Formats: sequence, C-alpha cells, structure tokens
Amino acid sequence: MEEKHSSRFKQTRICLERCFRAFVNDKGWKILISVVLITLIICSVTGENMFVTYWDTKNGAFTLVCACIWIGLFNSIRTICRERAILKHDHRTGLHMSSYLAAHWLYEACLCFAETIPVTLIVWFVNRNHFIKEGIITSPVLELFITFFLILLGSDALALLISSIVTNENTAMTVMPFALIIQLVMAGQIFALEGAAEKFSAATISRWGLDAICVSADINAMAPLLATEELDAVPENLRFLWLLLLGFAVLYGVLSVIVLEFIDRY
Repeated sequence: MEEKHSSRFKQTRICLERCFRAFVNDKGWKILISVVLITLIICSVTGENMFVTYWDTKNGAFTLVCACIWIGLFNSIRTICRERAILKHDHRTGLHMSSYLAAHWLYEACLCFAETIPVTLIVWFVNRNHFIKEGIITSPVLELFITFFLILLGSDALALLISSIVTNENTAMTVMPFALIIQLVMAGQIFALEGAAEKFSAATISRWGLDAICVSADINAMAPLLATEELDAVPENLRFLWLLLLGFAVLYGVLSVIVLEFIDRY
C-alpha cells in the first residue's frame, strides 16, 4: 500500500515538473501580459465611483468577475484534450489519473496565483483614492486578492473538466464561450433571476464571486434600502463565500479525475 501511494506521489511530482518545464519552454509568462492588459482596460471603464456608489461598485465588480472567469477558462481549456493521445497511452502503461490531475491542478493554482497579483495591484492602484477603507477579515487588498484568486482557480478547474470531457481542441474552444455565457448570465447582475434560474445560479462561480467582492466592499452600506443579509459585511459571510469558491475548484478537479478514468473508452 505504501509503495502504491509512493508511486502516485512520484507520478504527481514528475507531471508537475513537466508542466513547469512546458511553461518555461513555451514562454508561458506571456499570458501575464494579456492579464495586465485586460485588467487595465476594465479598470479604465469601471469609473471613478467604483467602491463609492452601489451600482458603480456592483457593475465594476461584475466586470472584474467576468475578466477573472475568462482568464481562468483560457488558462487550461485545451490543456488535457491536446494531450489526449499521449494520455491514453500513459494511462494504459500505469499512469494514475489522480496523479496527472493533481499535478495539473497544482500547476494551474500556481499560475492563477501569479495572475492574481497584477489583477489585484492594478485594481488597487487605479482606485487607490477611493479604495475600500477597512477589511472585514484582513486588509481589503488581501481580501480582494483571495477572492480574485479563488474565482480564477475555480474557472481554471472548470476548464480542466471541460478539457477532460471533450476529445479535441476545436471542440474545447467551441464549448468555452457557452461556459462563459452561462457564468455571466447566471451571476444575476445582467438579468433578475427567479425560480429555477435562481436555483441554477447557485451552481455558478460568478454569483458567489460577485457576492464576495460586494461583501468586502461593504456594498450594503452604500445603499441601505437595497441591502440584503447575504451581502452584510461580516466575517462569516466572506468566509462562507471563499469556501464555496474553493469548493468549486476541488469539485471540478475530482470530476475531472473521474472522467479521465474512462479515457480509454472514448
């Protein structure tokens, strides 16, 4: 049993090293340039009342959530499907799918962490004159950093799941816009959601990511008449939202492992 676990950890380490080598060889750092440009463009249009007035803050937060989800999806939407033929061979010769996915999940987590740094710094710098004055759990910059990171990580893990299901890169890129649209529509910011749609929105990263930013910004204090209990600026609400977002990332990772266990069948 110990030898089996050792083999899994060894496979995870080897796959993780391969991921980082590919990042260096393919000059993966270039993706950070697009992250910076996207964030700068978004922050240039969110307006000077971001973190000041209710609707400007909520609209700005929604736009940032959209950007994070797009970046996360783009990170890994083609990662697994482009290695499908090699992965099938390696699986037949003893590669554990749990080791393979764990390595990719950890690598993507590192990438998301790196991407979160410029996103957070740009948001803070552009809005520094009217930024959030006080955090709920820790400093407001760190709170937003954690929220942005978890949105990116959850979206990235969703892309890994999609990449595990589809059989080629073209299909993955076709599915990606639909996944993005579902997240945007179900956030509840563009359209008021009722009934089944509102219940379905609970399964989306966008809804909870938007709520987390709004809680940190204490959006209820900006418009008391529009205040809702779930957006109260209290530590319990923010911790709950962070756990939900992390839960999405873990769940999508587990589902990816399950899907890839059947890779030889299709």
